[in-house]
Amino acid sequence: MAFARGDGNALSDWWWTVDRWLLATLILLLFCGAVFTMAATPAVAMRLGLQQFHFVYRHLIYLIPSGVLMVAISLLSARGIRRLSLILFFLTFVLMILIPFIGVEVKGARRWISLAGFSLQPSEFAKPAFTILTAWVLSEKHAIPSFPGNRMAMSLCALFIGLLAFQPDFGMVFVVFCIWFMQLFINGLPFFFVGTIGIVAVSGCVGAYFLFPHVANRIDRFLNPEIGDHYQIEKSLEAFSNGGMLGVGPGEGTVKRFLPDAHADFIFSVIGEEFGFVFCTFLVLLYTFIVIRGFSVAFQEKNTFIALALIGLLGEFGLQAFINMASTLHLVPTKGMTLPFISYGGSSMLAISIGMGMVLALTRRRAFEEKEA
Repeated sequence: MAFARGDGNALSDWWWTVDRWLLATLILLLFCGAVFTMAATPAVAMRLGLQQFHFVYRHLIYLIPSGVLMVAISLLSARGIRRLSLILFFLTFVLMILIPFIGVEVKGARRWISLAGFSLQPSEFAKPAFTILTAWVLSEKHAIPSFPGNRMAMSLCALFIGLLAFQPDFGMVFVVFCIWFMQLFINGLPFFFVGTIGIVAVSGCVGAYFLFPHVANRIDRFLNPEIGDHYQIEKSLEAFSNGGMLGVGPGEGTVKRFLPDAHADFIFSVIGEEFGFVFCTFLVLLYTFIVIRGFSVAFQEKNTFIALALIGLLGEFGLQAFINMASTLHLVPTKGMTLPFISYGGSSMLAISIGMGMVLALTRRRAFEEKEA
């Protein structure tokens, strides 16, 4: 790109300050998502009676806007990221309140709103905004000791988790709680509160097990293989077994014809069968590189807001990837959670692009942004 230092325009400034390794890895993930969608989705579309490349076209429709959105957000300052998050959280909060009344029910959960033929999941967009707002209120306590940062962070978490529980979406509740707790802990939460929050978390898990049959069913099936239907997990493990080291070849896999969510929750299984263990390992390394490189910046960062925001956003990204891949390998109970940038899903791709755009913005090498944040 023909951008010279000192041009004075926003794009030139962005090009010379953005973390190009992070940017290149994220673009590579977007490209991999397009390739894997072309391999996994035609069989699913035909099984559902749709046009063969239905999911491929819809995925590509979201691909370019997602990339543009990620780059556009990475142009923002730390202050701009905070403002964007405040607006985004308010809008998604309103939509999440309306979901019980206007939402679309899918597989027993009401998490989506249908707009002009497209399904929107507001909670996906609320996640990065929530993470930024939590980092913001926690960091303000360092500047103003009397500021009730911990209490505000707890109130935000209780509000968000309460709305998620009504949908219900306990997988996202788990991710949100873990990231929120990580930010509080790194910010210097007293051990008394660590223990108290731990007791509350355990009590919440026990309560969810006894109050929600689908939660109990998934945990029981995970702990005892002889209980219930294990069709998807069996097919998923079969896919990895068939793939071996190098896979059977793109488009040559058979398990995707039988897995109901081969294009979404179980796309990692399709990758394992068609591209093999070697490429699965490469994909894991891509996610690991993004998280570790971002964490290395966060742990050297002197600005508390930027450090907490990066830890939260990258932790959320890495934890979501881990849960998706681990569930296909039967290492954790199955959960309807997408593989970032790889699984089919417009809301997920756009929301993750927003979060990663924020990461790119906050890791840019600009001293004046550290001061203004």
